[in-house]
Amino acid sequence: MGFGRQARAADPRDHGRPPHIPQDGPGTRRARLPRSRRRSARPRSQPRAERAAYTLEAHADDLAENLPEGAELALGHSLGGLALSRAVTRLRPARAVYEHPAWRTADARPFDGADLGQLRHATTRQIAAAAPRWPAEDVAVERETLRLWDPATAAFRDPLRGIDLLPQQPPVPPLVVLADGSEMVGPDRAALLVERGYEVRTVPGAGHVVHRDDFGGFLRALDGWI
Repeated sequence: MGFGRQARAADPRDHGRPPHIPQDGPGTRRARLPRSRRRSARPRSQPRAERAAYTLEAHADDLAENLPEGAELALGHSLGGLALSRAVTRLRPARAVYEHPAWRTADARPFDGADLGQLRHATTRQIAAAAPRWPAEDVAVERETLRLWDPATAAFRDPLRGIDLLPQQPPVPPLVVLADGSEMVGPDRAALLVERGYEVRTVPGAGHVVHRDDFGGFLRALDGWI
């Protein structure tokens, strides 16, 4: 799960097409989820004042209202990982995976909604430079994704400047999969997560979208855990 441009499971706007995943085995069940109500019911063309508020708690509420309780696994990427950490006590999955979650606090380089909104204007060349492992087709999909994305989905981070978003002791077994040289969760904060009971693994050479940069490495990070 993710938000805006990272939410292909709920909406066709995301970080490119997902890589090939083997067919489910016997007895495997998946749930097809509706779009977030805040995105589907209130399009970007509608005046912003008339749209439902994008807040962190509202995003977490959407997850709790739309996802089944007690699932075998819940996985959240980036802003989706942040929202999952706020909804996991209500969802109570058997285990949770946080892929490069947005647990970053304000620092010398604030990472807020305005910063994220600028990504919508990224050019094909800029995307290719930021994601050198992606084929041209995926770069083109990402450019179209950004064009369609409503950056207001990221504005909920603005009031959270200076607030420590790192979760406390986990209510369910957690795995954190980080990008190489993560700016979201640095070494000191990763060590703090381990102290709090989180399993933390890094995929060497992968960027923010770990599963797109190195899908094999992402699966290896999950190996022995799920």
